[in-house]
Amino acid sequence: MTSVKRDCTERHFISHDRQEIFFRHWPALSEKPEGAIILLHRGHEHSGRVAHIVDELGLDNYSFYAWDARGHGLTQGQRGYSPSFATTVRDLDCFARHITETDGFALQDMALIAQSVGAVIGATWVHDYAPPIRAMVLAAPAFDVKLYVPLAKEGIWLWQKLKGTFFVNSYVKARFLTHDKERIESFENDPLITRPIASNILLELYENAVRIVRDARAITTPTQVLISGRDWVVRDTPQHRFYENLAGPVKERHVLKGFYHDTLGERDRALVFAKIRPFIEQQFAKAPQQSALLNAHIQGYTRDEADRLATPLSITSPRGFYWGMTRASIRIGALFSEGLKTGIRTGFDSGSTLDYVYRNEVKGLGPGGRYTDKTFLNAIGWRGIRQRKLHLEELIRQAVTRLQDDGKPARILDIAAGHGRYVLDALTTKDDEIASVRLQDYSPINVLAGRQLIAERNLTGKAEFHEGDAFDGQALAALGKDTETAPNLAIVSGLYELFADNDQIAKSLQGLAQAVPSGGYLIYTNQPWHPQLEMIARALTSHRGGQAWVMRRRTQNEMDQLVEAAGFRKIEQRIDQWGIFTVSLAQRIEQ
Repeated sequence: MTSVKRDCTERHFISHDRQEIFFRHWPALSEKPEGAIILLHRGHEHSGRVAHIVDELGLDNYSFYAWDARGHGLTQGQRGYSPSFATTVRDLDCFARHITETDGFALQDMALIAQSVGAVIGATWVHDYAPPIRAMVLAAPAFDVKLYVPLAKEGIWLWQKLKGTFFVNSYVKARFLTHDKERIESFENDPLITRPIASNILLELYENAVRIVRDARAITTPTQVLISGRDWVVRDTPQHRFYENLAGPVKERHVLKGFYHDTLGERDRALVFAKIRPFIEQQFAKAPQQSALLNAHIQGYTRDEADRLATPLSITSPRGFYWGMTRASIRIGALFSEGLKTGIRTGFDSGSTLDYVYRNEVKGLGPGGRYTDKTFLNAIGWRGIRQRKLHLEELIRQAVTRLQDDGKPARILDIAAGHGRYVLDALTTKDDEIASVRLQDYSPINVLAGRQLIAERNLTGKAEFHEGDAFDGQALAALGKDTETAPNLAIVSGLYELFADNDQIAKSLQGLAQAVPSGGYLIYTNQPWHPQLEMIARALTSHRGGQAWVMRRRTQNEMDQLVEAAGFRKIEQRIDQWGIFTVSLAQRIEQ
């Protein structure tokens, strides 16, 4: 342990929604820091409760940062509340990027040490945003909180459904958190401890934990999991399952006999720090490692998943019969629901279906048809699609502003625009900053519909729609031959998710890289997760000749590697609250 007490400065950063968030910073004792370590506190607590780690861990040559999460400690706002769990995860992404911008630490020079709820926040960030951090230490991650009261989670869900968001007070006594008497006393007398937690956060904590544990194979970051042997607060089974599912080549699991939930604040925490310290040092002692995922379409767990979904089921088996009946009910529903009818006619992944989902206007034959159509439009995947549209519009406007700040009017190219609605909707407030808009799609139906939208919005002359193949790399590259008209903002939305082959995606991205000049931008989408993959594969048809709509998911890390290999660097990302669809903004690096 270090014998020198670190100086601490108190600072703030502005998060994505203008929320000011408080954090503490302890500079490294060495003139040149070896890296930065972010500390995330437990639920109900704040950064002051993890401050002891800085001095006791003994990593003197590292700068430390610890926030008061939204709704906690000295961060202003309603106690125990955040608009969503995803909002807090995005706060963490903003926090890391703030450290990069202000203190110069690249993401690959950062590590994360997080505990309890903070560990779930950290694991979700690494899963959803795929930051290339050096290492992650998760202590007693709260993947499954022990509520003790039977059906407590179901009761909270029902009461929130009936009454809206409410607050649940923590039942945890300090003596069940740690054996350290000083920590017990300080917890009981700490005025910044936040006992209540908003019901939406508690429920979403569970939902995200289930998703992250199940899909932990998407995480390749070197990870150390510390499991307390006598934890009264969270169950250990999901922690073991998470560790077993981790795909990275570097991972450690330590079960700490007799430890209570406050793993990093236990009486014998020196034993824990003796495990954390060498793990962190070993990861920083070598060059940043990244698992190669460009061939994940050939050998990878999402390939295995897609192959299973593509394997037909016998109609005489229980599951085969179930999905056969589901397909039949969809065809019957299509007689009455306009959305189902559009999906059956053009494919549920077609531009026409997506445009119908974007419009979100219930249409059907009679009350039954309208009810069926409303149910169709409210499917979680379509809700995610509509959120994706909002994120697309946000990042399109941001990219246009970035170009304007550089004195460059935007020349936009969308290579698979569908009807082009999301692009045209994004441009309503940016008209004066747009030099040209070129929309493309392979489908003559989509091209015709897109041209009608352009005419309706009086954009003829500024926007044009062409028939084109998004995977013709040479044709895309040719669009950049004339430097006066070359696109400086390329968009690919909802396309790559439909095709499993990374080689095909790489050709498209390489064509765009040749078309977009250095400093230009690329907006791309991805689908790292979907809770209804089997239903989609077994019951819905695609635009490709009525074939089954079988999707191979790409982890965010895989998608980002494809984009980086083509010559772009990701600078921003958005994801919906369910973790289904991401939208990212990347910049063309110097050629």
